Amino acid sequence: MDVITDKYALYKGDCVWATKQLPDESIHFSIFSPPFANLYIYSDDLADMGNCRNSEEFFTQFDFLIPELLRVTMPGRLCAVHCKQLVKYKGRDGRSGLYDFRGDIIRHFESAGWQYHSEVQIWTDPVLEMQKTKSQGLLYKQLRKDSSYSRQGLPDYLVVFRKWTEDYEDRMPITKTKEDFPLEMWQKYASPCWYDIKRTDVLNNYKGARDEQDEKHICPLQLETIKRAVELWTNPDDIVLTPFMGIGSEVYESILLGRKGIGIELKDSYFNMAVKNCESALRKLEEDKSQLNIFSLM
Repeated sequence: MDVITDKYALYKGDCVWATKQLPDESIHFSIFSPPFANLYIYSDDLADMGNCRNSEEFFTQFDFLIPELLRVTMPGRLCAVHCKQLVKYKGRDGRSGLYDFRGDIIRHFESAGWQYHSEVQIWTDPVLEMQKTKSQGLLYKQLRKDSSYSRQGLPDYLVVFRKWTEDYEDRMPITKTKEDFPLEMWQKYASPCWYDIKRTDVLNNYKGARDEQDEKHICPLQLETIKRAVELWTNPDDIVLTPFMGIGSEVYESILLGRKGIGIELKDSYFNMAVKNCESALRKLEEDKSQLNIFSLM
């Protein structure tokens, strides 16, 4: 079932077990979007971290992965986690409001030895969130009735952690040039909020990974978010890991950027679609090289 090439390696199975098989300090960068606690259930597999009753159960499972990510990461390198705050409901949680999911991720990573390094807020449209969730706090009629219940929309976050080391000689620096990373590009990436990430900028065949036997929510990470993180925090030929591969977005984008990807996915339908997407990235890479060769001849 596993698929291994010279550009990527895709592993089918539990992310904790698979990450345990990776050598110490073999990964240059990790980027992923974990299950958002118990917000969505992706399968009935007991190893599925989204298959939990509450946030406590989720972090009980997640805490097995976080130290393994630290172990496999090279000294001084980074791990980026895509997440958002979650809504609490009176009927389910006893009171309505927000749950600080992002904060708990930071606290659990730091408890495992990571250093909270940076974060970027990714703007989302509150109108689209209202249309999708019908959340009381975003309804205009609620604003007119009693605005004490009204709240802002929920942005996404990319929270970044560093494997700290005091020894500079142990680190493999990430170097940039004015040609491959001009000042204007850095000023854009350095912004604390990315306003221009399009929600629809995802692999467009994600609907084909839906399994009719379980949940219907598939939320691939936006390609531009992955692109910026990989460009900023890796060198060419670096190895990028995603333990929650889904349909393969992080590996796909890493291949196109000249990096090598490692992806781990538990669910069959997602894994099979990830294989197709990574094969597509290789074909696109070869097509781009062919076009460059043609132009060089001209």
